[in-house]
Amino acid sequence: MQLPIKIAPSILSADFANFGAECRAIEAEGADWVHVDVMDGHFVPNLTFGPAMCAAIRPHIKTVMDVHLMIAPVDPYIAAFANAGADIITAHIEAGPHIHRTLQAIRDTGKKAGLALNPGTGIEAVEHLLDMVDLICVMTVNPGFGGQSFIASQVDKVRRLRAMLGARPVHIEIDGGVTVETAPLVAAAGADVLVAGSAVFKGGSVANPAPYGAHIAAIRAAAEAAR
Repeated sequence: MQLPIKIAPSILSADFANFGAECRAIEAEGADWVHVDVMDGHFVPNLTFGPAMCAAIRPHIKTVMDVHLMIAPVDPYIAAFANAGADIITAHIEAGPHIHRTLQAIRDTGKKAGLALNPGTGIEAVEHLLDMVDLICVMTVNPGFGGQSFIASQVDKVRRLRAMLGARPVHIEIDGGVTVETAPLVAAAGADVLVAGSAVFKGGSVANPAPYGAHIAAIRAAAEAAR
């Protein structure tokens, strides 16, 4: 199933002192979702945001808050992020031994459930979970930091995953190294949600967010032209 292209700027690349204004700016410039990368310094080698920050920016987000949990364990924190206003909560299949239970817990909060795969994880691991997810996030960098280079081998994973999904209305999200050059590769393979951090926020500011809009539009156009 082909779903409309959505651009989800990652606020990991935003101005940390102006998150509310940055969220408003990217939405005004055409962002479909706002992507929040939560890292714990344990599952990944970086430490970023928690539920309190998500709750603080929620009033500034009018579209979708897409919360990507790069944390382990996951289950004890699901309710907190749901209460903080997340619309989508994505957990990593590698973060714990009972991902089926984790997805159940997310769905029990009434939120949409996402499943993320690291570059070294095959799609066979998700075969029996496809009817429990609203989104599958294919990491096209190793998780933990923004600004990394795109791992091209993941394009074939996206293509095989889209075939496996069949007619299911499940989003395939790409997180890592998304640019005007790489967006067409993953869009042609079947991805429909593109997380872009550095590529959206470069050259812009809250005072002059127009570059955000130009970058969002360029990535969207490149992806749509490749379908």
